[in-house]
Amino acid sequence: MDSAGFSMKLWPPSLSTRLMLVERMTKNLITPSILSRKYGLLSKEEAEEDAKQIEALAFDSANQHFDKEPDGDGSSAVQLYAKESSNLMLEVIKRGPQTKESAEGIVSEKVKASDETTIFDISKGRRDFISAEEASELLKPLSEPGNNYKRICFSNRSFGVDAAKIAGPILSSLKDQLTEVDLSDFVAGRPEEEALEVMEIFSSALDACDLRYLDLSNNALGEKGIRAFGALLKSQKNLEELYLMNDGISEEAAQAVCELIPSTDKLRILHFHNNMTGDEGALAISKLVKHSPALEDFRCSSTRVGSEGGVALSQALGECRNLKKVDLRDNMFGVEAGIALSNVLSIFSGLTEIYLSYLNLEDEGSIALANVLKESAPSLEVLEMDGNDITAKAAPVLAACIAAKQFLTTLKLGENELKDEGAILIAKALEDGHGQLTEVDMSTNAIRRAGARCLAQAVVNKPGFKVLNINGNFISDEGIDEVKDIFKNSLHVLGPLDDNDPEGEDYDEEADEGGDNENDLETRLKDLDIKQEE
Repeated sequence: MDSAGFSMKLWPPSLSTRLMLVERMTKNLITPSILSRKYGLLSKEEAEEDAKQIEALAFDSANQHFDKEPDGDGSSAVQLYAKESSNLMLEVIKRGPQTKESAEGIVSEKVKASDETTIFDISKGRRDFISAEEASELLKPLSEPGNNYKRICFSNRSFGVDAAKIAGPILSSLKDQLTEVDLSDFVAGRPEEEALEVMEIFSSALDACDLRYLDLSNNALGEKGIRAFGALLKSQKNLEELYLMNDGISEEAAQAVCELIPSTDKLRILHFHNNMTGDEGALAISKLVKHSPALEDFRCSSTRVGSEGGVALSQALGECRNLKKVDLRDNMFGVEAGIALSNVLSIFSGLTEIYLSYLNLEDEGSIALANVLKESAPSLEVLEMDGNDITAKAAPVLAACIAAKQFLTTLKLGENELKDEGAILIAKALEDGHGQLTEVDMSTNAIRRAGARCLAQAVVNKPGFKVLNINGNFISDEGIDEVKDIFKNSLHVLGPLDDNDPEGEDYDEEADEGGDNENDLETRLKDLDIKQEE
């Protein structure tokens, strides 16, 4: 090979390189130093947000620099990327921790200034039909020579054919610079025939755009709508985020999505919330997921997926080792799909949020999942398993899992059947550590006085704790008074109790007589160890 004719491009950096920089900056921002002793140490949450903003700003600056000298190898852009990141990180450290009420700070101000020149957003206006004349006036900035718009949002405005014909040529002129397109809810109230024609116009105009982000949610697409966007979808090989929520994605529409998108190798976020996908549609989506190895955030909630589809999706997720957030709520998975998910769960070492509510998991599925979670996902922050018919039988395993998850911020186990026995075990699991915990939901679990008291005592002194929901239970009036007394210095943390029923339907008069047996139950469970492997 002739080395004189070979040139290695150093710019742009890969997605994994960019993410690695964010992680490295986050670690630097939360590591104690001489400067942090002077200016204060950032929380992990604030550091992660600042690191993401710093990286985005540094990347934009370096990218603009590279655009001016595209024939170079990108080494100067890489140097600028590193220098900008370092400078901005130093400014953030000197700024110190910020409260939500305080000033936006150096990074936020610079991001805002940068956003004004790269984002074109008409979604904040009134939600109504947009005429051709209004479209012509509204979209003028996109026609200005030398504009730097990379991200457009046409959500919340309804385009007809006339307005779409105005927008089409303008968008077509921006093909080489657009990276993010939001067309969610942009044909509301239009007849199907007109809506499909509008979609085809936009699709043709945006064909060959090299997008990283695409949102087509809230458009009642169905298969016809998906195919109307065929030209746009077929040209997408580098998508990182795809949103198809509340789009009437049926089995046929899901198959069309898989058929049209040529590559999902770089896809990080995939959201299919609130569709009528069903098992057959889930089988199609699972093929898409299986070919998305970079996936970090997967949402397939409220999609009418049953056991067969749940098993297929779970197995497909086994190819996505980078998953950080999984949301499968409100489907009909059942025990078999729950066990299938537990078989792949251990590979998600970076998992921080998992939403498994209303999946008909029952004790068997819940125990299988909790056993695996206990030994994996060390940084788990959100665990939701509401409405799964979980009884006290599963409580020891659940409690052991919860005890091991010291970074939990949110725990939701409402609408189950854990009763006092389960509630006391869960409370015991939360007693030690869990300094980042902000919310616990144990509502509608047939909990009575002893369980409510233990839960209150377990969370009352957690710094930053925001809400304990024990509504809809069977707590006696005396028990309510006890809980309120525990929270006497922070009553705002105790959720409403208006649905509590002191004489609940499974009320056992003999067991509760005089309140002594509640205390006896608490005593018997107090010394029950939560078994954790060293």
